[in-house]
Order: sequence, then structure tokens, then C-alpha cells
Amino acid sequence: MAKHRPYRIGISGSYGGLNLGDEAILESIVTQLRASTAAEITVFSRNCQDTEARHQIDRAVPVRELSREQARQEVARLDVFILGGGGILFDGEADIYLREVLLANELGVPVMVYAVSAGPLSRTSNRELVCDALKSAAVISVRDRQGFRVLEEAGLQREMHITADPALLMKARPLPKTALTREGLDLSRRRIGFSVREPGPGAPGISVDHYHELLANAADFMVQRFDADVVFIPLERGNQDLQHSHAVVARMQYAQHATVLKGQYSAGQLMTIMGGFEFCVGMRLHFLIFAALQGVPFVALPYASKVTGLLQALDMETPPLHDVSPGQLLASIDHSWDFRAKIQKHIRQRLPALQERARENHTLLMNLLDSLAPAGPGEEED
Repeated sequence: MAKHRPYRIGISGSYGGLNLGDEAILESIVTQLRASTAAEITVFSRNCQDTEARHQIDRAVPVRELSREQARQEVARLDVFILGGGGILFDGEADIYLREVLLANELGVPVMVYAVSAGPLSRTSNRELVCDALKSAAVISVRDRQGFRVLEEAGLQREMHITADPALLMKARPLPKTALTREGLDLSRRRIGFSVREPGPGAPGISVDHYHELLANAADFMVQRFDADVVFIPLERGNQDLQHSHAVVARMQYAQHATVLKGQYSAGQLMTIMGGFEFCVGMRLHFLIFAALQGVPFVALPYASKVTGLLQALDMETPPLHDVSPGQLLASIDHSWDFRAKIQKHIRQRLPALQERARENHTLLMNLLDSLAPAGPGEEED
């Protein structure tokens, strides 16, 4: 029987070391592929060197530097093009991410939209572009009901599968032995994790002063009330998470009990650090996912629909960020702290079903690969 060459699979998203949450998504996609089929994996990356060093892939191409013709050539060599996962379909950048999807449609390369979020899509031109690009996709999965609703309201009328974020399948990874001491953490003290994010198109309407005050008051409260140290976790080091973390610390009365992580870590290593926390308060989706995976109870500030989607999937209620006063947040934290063992148990009970939904993304991809004609005989194609 003729031996068929590996499937040539392209993956495009917000990859290239910009955000450890996105890198966790890519790691999950690649890990599942490697365990299931022979594949030559090409990642359309914003930093090829980082992507090739971080993930078990065959190639990375500098997607933001490619001309349209160069991108067309890269897409043309693929058997399947994957868009996602992550929150990449929003005003301001949707057109950037959809260029290769439109090229794949022109070339007849099957597209899987893999566990994306969508929104905000307030511009008519963006809604029309999304619908035009995705209507011909072979498979579409969205990671939350909010994304499904945004795409539906944009006019996309076709089958879409509601799954869950691939990062829910991540595993913690070992840390260098001296990592925590290098960070200056006092391991004899109770530690509480905090996460901030910068304003931007994915989080419109955030009032920086408002949420800086909220988190600074919350951090001071937890230092004093629970005799704890607070540790700020920057998931996007290059996109102002560091600056915003330090800005919150600067507003704290007990800033001597606050640390902003300085080291460079993988997503799995960050999970290990968070596993030593007793509680978490945060804004970033994957910070909350990592906390849930490590069994750490948390209070979320849902700045965007994707965070609200996670809370709904876990059956956890949290008021909108814009409607929360400092007093309300402290009351919520105080209540959640008192019931943290119950919250921890609740998350552990809800998590397996959510992880099973996350695995459905890979099942859909494998079904798509199985439906394709054989990839070709053993000889390579140009």
C-alpha cells in the first residue's frame, strides 16, 4: 500500500510570543495534532523565532511581513488552513486575520475556524467581511455562546459548533529550581495572584483609572485582611501588562507586599507558579483559565464577553466591570474568600465537562482531515 505524506496544516492566530494565553492555545492544538496524525505544521506567526523555539512545529512564516502573493503561495501548499483559536475577530484586526482565510477560499483549501471568540464587531464593513470570509469554511467552532451570538448577529447563517477554549487542556510544566526565589517571593507567606490588561480594541471602553483604583484597593484589602502578598501576572509582557501592573502597585498603600513577575515563562510554567496561590483576582481570560486548571478559586473582572463566557460555562456569576464600585468588589472578594473551598470544589466539578468541550475542537479537525482525499503518494509535492 502506498505511504501517504503527512497532512500539511497551517495555523494562524495571535501567535509569536505576544500573549501566553494565545501560546497556550497553540500548544494545545499542536500537542493534540502530534498525538493523532502525521502532520507538517506551519504557523503563520508574528515572531517566527519565538514560535519555532516554543512549539513542536515544522515551519513558521512571518505573516505580517508577507505580501499577498507570498501569503497566497504559503496557503496554496496546505491541505487544511486553521484560523484560531482565540479572540481574533474584532473591530480593528479582523481584516488582518482573515486575509489568509480569503486566500484559502480562493484556492479551494479547506478552512477550519478553530475555537474563536468574536466581538466587538460594530462596523458594518467588518461584519460583512467576517460573513464573506467564513461562510465557505469547512468547519467553524466558537469557544463561547457570546462569540456564537456575535457571528450570528453579524449575519453568518450556517452551522457553528460551540466548544471551549483549547487552553483548558493545558498541563503545568516544571519551573527552574530558583525561579521563585529570583522573583523575590516569600514562600512562607500566603500568596494571591492578580491580573490586569491594557485598554485596546478587544476591550473597548475600559476606564484605566477606574480599574487601577479597583485593583489597588482590592490588593491592599487582601494584604491587610488576609495577611497575604499579592503577585501580579503579566500575560502580555510587550503590550503594557507590565506597565499597568506597576501602575496598580503604585496606587497601593501596601506596595511593599506586591510583586510583579519579571521572568520569562512558558504558559505551563506560569500555571505552576499560580498553583502556589491561595486565591486570584483578575481580568485576563487565560489567567482565570490557568487558575481554574490549578484549582485556585478566583474573582473575575469580566471586561469582555469572552471572560463572561468562561464564567457562564463555569456557572459563576460576576457583575460587569463597569458597574463595580470598590466597595462592591471588596465585598465580593471577602465573600468569595470565606467560601473559597466551596468555589474550588465547584470549579473542579464543572471543569471536566468544559474540557470535554475543548476536546471537541480537535475531533472536528480530525473529522475534516479524514474527509479529505488522501494527501498523496510518498513523493513530496512542490
